[in-house]
Amino acid sequence: MLKIKNIAIFASGNGSNAENIIKYFENTATGKVKTVLCNVPNAYVLTRANALGVHSAVFSRDEFYNSDKIINILQHKQIDFIVLAGFLWLIPESIIKFYSNKIVNIHPALLPNYGGRGMYGNNVHKAVIADKNKESGITVHYVNEKYDDGSIIFQAKCEISETDTPETLAQKIHALEYRYFPEIIESLLMKL
Repeated sequence: MLKIKNIAIFASGNGSNAENIIKYFENTATGKVKTVLCNVPNAYVLTRANALGVHSAVFSRDEFYNSDKIINILQHKQIDFIVLAGFLWLIPESIIKFYSNKIVNIHPALLPNYGGRGMYGNNVHKAVIADKNKESGITVHYVNEKYDDGSIIFQAKCEISETDTPETLAQKIHALEYRYFPEIIESLLMKL
């Protein structure tokens, strides 16, 4: 029998993907979200985590990059796997080394296009539409020391219509994220 893997989610904002992942793993024997770690003290993801009975912690930039606070939390919670769900800071090298090939991110575009610093949320969707692309999608990838640069694990696509706005494209992208991200995480946990 497989041991249930402990998951940490890093998030910076609303937390709809985090909530979706927490709920998905409530009904599996592969993983369980043990903590939500956030760099924005008033982010709604903290309210979502609390409502679902999941531990959460807030940290500052200094604590993230210049202390052992996060590694200590991850070790205390016996975290096996890290998921970035709308988290906007680069992960420190110390965490990347400790969790080599055990940190994944979801990006709201088809990497390697529309990735990198500043390319998140509506910024991505505006750029994709401005370039008159016929499709966009999601990319799940491993995390390394650069934004959106790790090896691609999975992509799913959606069509862009001539009437799409950044907001309507965001809805299509969210639907793909909610549909696929938990399943991809689960498939990776089963390989650990």
